[in-house]
Amino acid sequence: MTQKIRVLLVDDHMIVRVGLKALINAEPDMEVIGEAENGAEGVAAAVALRPDVVVMDISMPVMDGLEATRRIRQERPEVQVLILTVHAHEKYLFPVLKAGAAGYVLKSTVDTELLDAIRTVARGGAFLYPSATRMLLEDYISQVNSGVAPDAYENLSEREREVLKLLALGYTAAQIGEKLALSPKTVETYRTRIMEKLNLSSRPDLVQYALKRGLLSEYT
Repeated sequence: MTQKIRVLLVDDHMIVRVGLKALINAEPDMEVIGEAENGAEGVAAAVALRPDVVVMDISMPVMDGLEATRRIRQERPEVQVLILTVHAHEKYLFPVLKAGAAGYVLKSTVDTELLDAIRTVARGGAFLYPSATRMLLEDYISQVNSGVAPDAYENLSEREREVLKLLALGYTAAQIGEKLALSPKTVETYRTRIMEKLNLSSRPDLVQYALKRGLLSEYT
């Protein structure tokens, strides 16, 4: 039997948590293992319970979702954070990604998008809407045109570009090795080299880079 995706809910409204819990627990491949009503409690719960995914409200008392996300990513970098927000504007999107979240779900679409989003980020992928991907790409192009962001992608070999794309899509080293006829150790070497060349420090950074560079446009 496949291990269930372990989810932690962090939201200051109990009725929201009750609804999310019922939605998630109705799925055969995931379960809610804990709840918290503010960001500080969410960080403590994430450290103690080590969930696969934290579903995090962005606006909460004591500590907001962005600060909680930053702390969780520092303490438990293997834990993926999915932000719940009512805002779709880019001024809210970029802080979410900068904090280390793997994606976000609009509260207005929770009933149709949340479950897919949880599965996506649990696999190491990023969950963003096409409009968000477009905003990231436009921002990147703007930086390149202004000379702020040199295009280090040109320094990657063809094989490194293949590995970069597969990593951004959520494939593991073993899965990439099988696809490209490489050993997992060799894939990890490529991964390290890619991160160094692109000056990236984490998988979310790598995913954001691939999205900005338009490498995943055929998949979004």
